[in-house]
Amino acid sequence: MPLTREQIAKRIADEVQDGYTVNLGIGIPTLVANYIPDSKTVMLQSENGLLGMGPFPTEENIDADLINAGKQTITTARGASFFSSADSFAMIRGGHIDLTVLGAMEVDEEGNIANWMVPGKMIKGMGGAMDLVAGAKNVIVAMQHADRDGNSKLRKKCTLPLTGVKCIKKIVSDYGVIEITPNGFVLLEYAPDMTAEQVLKATEGKMSLAPNCKPMKV
Repeated sequence: MPLTREQIAKRIADEVQDGYTVNLGIGIPTLVANYIPDSKTVMLQSENGLLGMGPFPTEENIDADLINAGKQTITTARGASFFSSADSFAMIRGGHIDLTVLGAMEVDEEGNIANWMVPGKMIKGMGGAMDLVAGAKNVIVAMQHADRDGNSKLRKKCTLPLTGVKCIKKIVSDYGVIEITPNGFVLLEYAPDMTAEQVLKATEGKMSLAPNCKPMKV
């Protein structure tokens, strides 16, 4: 069985280090906030002008006026601050974001990412993703390994319009943890109910196994 959305988010939370300023994208990345332990001091940033997001709200503490850049309701952490989106993008473009976690429709073996446009669908724009992939110190992608028809989203070459070029270093998909190197995809960990061979077979782009490739702990 592939990983659930929550298991993907939990694994990515392990990559977040104490003292980081982190930007979480829409979808699965938003869930990462729920799995950052209290032992780590982490500031979550949103493009619409907020530094210090808390866990995803429950029905009891939801505030319809408090939203992130994706218009999802959020909570605030102690010490949170509000400011203009211009200041928020200055943080991003100035290289002050240690890590951003983004969703993606495609990532290829060169580290290119496509995550802002679906052909044939109305779109409002690419949002802050293009700034984030260019300005953040590290970018991790949270995504489904294959589409509904079983076609790999880890491609030899992206077919959709690109958000960023050669900017992705690591992917956590529902099949495993993958690093992107000059030699293509490298599988570091695979979902516990799958095999490394299954992940290799499900990947269109060039993929090899890390010497210490192992099942993921969930």
